[in-house]
Amino acid sequence: MSVADHWLEAAYQDRFWLWPLRPLGMLYRAVMTRREAAYRCGKRAVWQAPVPVIVVGNITLGGTGKSPLVAWLTRWLSERGYTPGIVTRGYGGKAPSYPLWVTPETPVAQSGDEPLMLAQQTGVAVVADPLRARGAKTLAAAGCNVIVSDDGLQHLALGRDIELAVVDGARGLGNGRCLPAGPLREPPERLNRVDAVLVNGELQAALMVASTPMRLAPIGWRELKSNKHRPLSPLPFTPPVHALAGIGRPERFFTTLKALGISGEWHAFPDHYPYDAASLRFTPAEDPQPLVMTAKDAVKCRDVAPPDSWVLDVEATLPPEFEQWLAARLATLSEETN
Repeated sequence: MSVADHWLEAAYQDRFWLWPLRPLGMLYRAVMTRREAAYRCGKRAVWQAPVPVIVVGNITLGGTGKSPLVAWLTRWLSERGYTPGIVTRGYGGKAPSYPLWVTPETPVAQSGDEPLMLAQQTGVAVVADPLRARGAKTLAAAGCNVIVSDDGLQHLALGRDIELAVVDGARGLGNGRCLPAGPLREPPERLNRVDAVLVNGELQAALMVASTPMRLAPIGWRELKSNKHRPLSPLPFTPPVHALAGIGRPERFFTTLKALGISGEWHAFPDHYPYDAASLRFTPAEDPQPLVMTAKDAVKCRDVAPPDSWVLDVEATLPPEFEQWLAARLATLSEETN
């Protein structure tokens, strides 16, 4: 476990050695509060798209399940006749220029892992750009009539019509303190100003705001090399396995594997880890075991993983009440722009 991972775990558990950092946390909180106020009152420029913008984000560090929600949103929108597009920062990638149109064939070194994964999963237009407003302009000019901003809650230069904040049910808001004394990017009160709070998994601690349950459900296996899909059962491989996860919270993936009855050894990597063949060599070549991974890891492992490698695909599931609320909000926005 890296130093950053140790610190993050301590922040969620409120370890005593973080207490001296509380004054810095209070300073960070004040800076973020003033920054948000500056955008809201017009002191800082905000670009408002001519089409509805749905921002998906969180106020904590670490994985919460934002990307599966973004994928769910684009599928849901497409099924209802919209032409959605995704704008994302492109973390971990370095493109020759921006905005970068991300296709299923874009090199992951240029796009970053999550944008490439979303392009492969959704089939909709995906643009990576550190300047979200510029990326959103590109999507709107290309004919997208709804823009979904992935991990965009703190990118206030892009105007938004709907804000969705995702919270990890198991971790909640940790010790409730801002960086570096805690895991929060913004004060807890920020959740009072979003349109909906979605809790991924069973909520272990009170949030003090109304929330909607969200679950990540396994939907099937995918052979990494061929991209062929297989059902969850029977297993297309024989355990025990080596399982790897370079995501915000690897334990969630390993818990899912255990629930599916899969045994083996678990290998947690830092988020956005740049895999190579050596990092995936867990057993001698003469005694290989199947390798299983997340969809986010798969986009970086396809060219370096051993032949018997598998991807567990998951999708977000949300209650009908949330779908009804979202449909009504979008209908209202359409009436206002017509």
